[in-house]
Amino acid sequence: MPAGTVLTAADLRAADSDRPGISDPSQIIGLQTRITIYEGRPLQASLLQAPKLIARNQIVQVTFQRGPLRIVTEARTLSDGAAGDLVRVMNLESRSTISATVQPDGSLLALN
Repeated sequence: MPAGTVLTAADLRAADSDRPGISDPSQIIGLQTRITIYEGRPLQASLLQAPKLIARNQIVQVTFQRGPLRIVTEARTLSDGAAGDLVRVMNLESRSTISATVQPDGSLLALN
């Protein structure tokens, strides 16, 4: 499986082995591989990560919300990010750089 593959049940196969690895498939389905993983290699938590929802250089909408005030603008991401990650983005209008949190739906919420 190439790096960046999101694991599904079809990608996994149980094998009797004395090599350490994750034995419960429910713990890893939906995670993304960090590196290329070759067939027969036991899966370990260090080889997996939460799936990236935001890619570097992607044009996204960033929302700033405080009370009734809501501002939405377009920005370019400066790094990849999974849900809950803090990423830097550049506002396309002002060219200023701000930090935003990646939401589970892939949207970005600007910090104060």
